[in-house]
Amino acid sequence: MSTKIFFATDLHGSEKCFLKFVNAGKFYKANTLIMGGDITGKMIIPIVKEPNGKFHATFLGSKYTIKKEEELHDLEKTIRFTGYYPYLTTPEEMSQIQDDEKKVHSIFVELMLENVKRWIQIAEERLKGSGINFYITGGNDDISEIEEIISSSSYVVDPEDKVVQVGEYQMMSTGWSNPTPWKTPRECSEDQLWSKLEKMSSEVTDMRKCIFNLHVPPIDSGIDTCPKLDNDLKPVIAGGEIVMMGGGSTSVRKAIETYQPLIGLHGHIHESKGFVKIGNTLCINPGSEYSEGILRGALIELDGSSIKNFLLTQG
Repeated sequence: MSTKIFFATDLHGSEKCFLKFVNAGKFYKANTLIMGGDITGKMIIPIVKEPNGKFHATFLGSKYTIKKEEELHDLEKTIRFTGYYPYLTTPEEMSQIQDDEKKVHSIFVELMLENVKRWIQIAEERLKGSGINFYITGGNDDISEIEEIISSSSYVVDPEDKVVQVGEYQMMSTGWSNPTPWKTPRECSEDQLWSKLEKMSSEVTDMRKCIFNLHVPPIDSGIDTCPKLDNDLKPVIAGGEIVMMGGGSTSVRKAIETYQPLIGLHGHIHESKGFVKIGNTLCINPGSEYSEGILRGALIELDGSSIKNFLLTQG
């Protein structure tokens, strides 16, 4: 029996994309779902309840005034679908916390963890007992606290920094990245990243049947191309055009060139959808358009020590 994988990454809190991902297993008749990191959102959207019972919110440049409970639920759903976190509050609380960065961060983390917990419950309710294996790793944007929530599931597996069995295949995974301009939670030096990859690789018994589930793509591979940024995090312009560069990892490339696994599953660089062969290893980055509610993915069928077929998808 072949192993049929559906892989997606960089959902960044988009509940619309997550629900599509959960449904993708049955839709594509895949027996394995792998989510490759950066699963949490980036922003809180306050919804303020006034003393008169009305709610006010500003979202994506539009102002909302809500009078009915049903409209409130619809707005919350829209916010979650886009990848943000709705937060019900009062004018009094808003005035207390608007200049308190520590308190705002605390609320953000609480909402983030609540959302991850809800996603795990959705996956369990819809897929547990279906025969579909479900793996989620964090990415460089995700805080370490999500690992405890994923690990508490009796169904969803967090394979971070481990070698796990996926049918007849072994999979080694990490959501850590080499340094980025944004100084995200899971970053380390290339030497530290190489140590992680080298340690896991030593536990693999057959690289011909190994999946490298590594959030960051290999450097200068064509699936890591992104705009070069200046010190103010703005794209560098030369000759009237944006200067592009490879934003991947030297350690990931070294690991792929050295160990030659069957396949590499990557993300991190949203705009660099594609695939490339590095030696005998097929490396894939499905890209990400989470903010538009579009789920980009890769459907891969493995058979023995070969890739029977693969397809980049969107929907």
